[in-house]
Amino acid sequence: MVALQSFLSSLTELPPADSETSAIDQISVLESLKAACAAAQAKQTMRLEELRVEAERAAGVPVARQGRGLAAEVALARKASGSAGGRYLGFVRALIREMPHTRAALASGALTEWRATILVRETAHLTPRDRGEIDRRICAATSSLEGVGDRALDAEVKKIAYALDPQAAVDRHSLSQSDRRVSTRPAPDGMVRLSALLPLVSGISVYASLKKHADATVGADDRTHAQVMADALVQRVTGAATVDALPVAVNVVMPDDVLLGDSSAAAHVPGYGPIPADTARGLVRESLDADAATTLRRLYKAPSSGALVAMDSTARLFPTGLKHFLEFRDQSCRIPYCDAPIAEYDHAKPHSRGGGTSADNGGGMCVSHNRAKQNPGWHVTTDHDTGRHLATVTTPTGHTRASRAPAPPGHHDQPVSPVERQLRALLDAA
Repeated sequence: MVALQSFLSSLTELPPADSETSAIDQISVLESLKAACAAAQAKQTMRLEELRVEAERAAGVPVARQGRGLAAEVALARKASGSAGGRYLGFVRALIREMPHTRAALASGALTEWRATILVRETAHLTPRDRGEIDRRICAATSSLEGVGDRALDAEVKKIAYALDPQAAVDRHSLSQSDRRVSTRPAPDGMVRLSALLPLVSGISVYASLKKHADATVGADDRTHAQVMADALVQRVTGAATVDALPVAVNVVMPDDVLLGDSSAAAHVPGYGPIPADTARGLVRESLDADAATTLRRLYKAPSSGALVAMDSTARLFPTGLKHFLEFRDQSCRIPYCDAPIAEYDHAKPHSRGGGTSADNGGGMCVSHNRAKQNPGWHVTTDHDTGRHLATVTTPTGHTRASRAPAPPGHHDQPVSPVERQLRALLDAA
């Protein structure tokens, strides 16, 4: 560990290149170092799994439960989301156990981590023997990887895989149809990227239908071909001629001075992120103009820390109001580095152990992290005495990671005086 820390420090002290040639050479070597580090990281991840399974086997943990929560623990160490941790653990198992040539190419810097991921991903449906054959053909001689791009490598692996086992490819395509889904991701400038993963024929048919409509419509007004396709998609999916007519709830969190036009601080849309003050006021104004069912809820925050402490609720059942509060406060999964949308609401101290159903003991979680947290060795504690709600996660190895609730829109942190901290403690004890 000392050697790794020393190596890391030496990189920060690397002097600037004295020529363009030297700069290119160093960029190339550093890229190879990144690949070698990825190979070493994979090796240590595999060793961690071996040690964990050995310890749990000795402790009498059933085989089906051995290693549970490990993916989320590795994700924290890699500063990644829980779902990314699961994918990475699968990648490591294949790389170390079944693909020695790919592992060696990664360690030598001849293959990047992403291209090694392509090789693992596109051979996942094959038998270990066929996967090993592709590993040998593509990576045994690293010279064959020179000048090969990501798409070319992906195509070559698929071609060989189909030749080795055509039926496996057909079966994989059939099974993949169960993965069809629609998702959204925030995009710049108040836009949203809507994605659909569809079977081949369905996806092409949807696109062709939208394109055919745009081909026949473009020129009738000032909209571009792409804009006509986008508008047609919204209209055909929702059945509404305009977005204003859609009966969909959009939560917008903003300070009162932003709502009243006295501040230009950013507002926040849960599940999307910050939006400009003018945009937020425009959403409210348009919903009122369209006679939409507009509801105003007041959120209360501490003046100095910005910690959200209470909320008006129009719901009859307290748990529903509490869920809204946790969504507004946490904004995404409370496990560090995980930006996944909140899917479940969990007790930091389990309810079975006396944990209260409260804002202090509650937190928004994604599905994978909420499952991981239930495994032995995982603990979450909460604290709000130092300001905004703080959740501290302890993993089975004893490592801790802290997650502080984000500041509400328009708030800027101010130092908390010892007097105010003491007053809070007295109020909490009252």
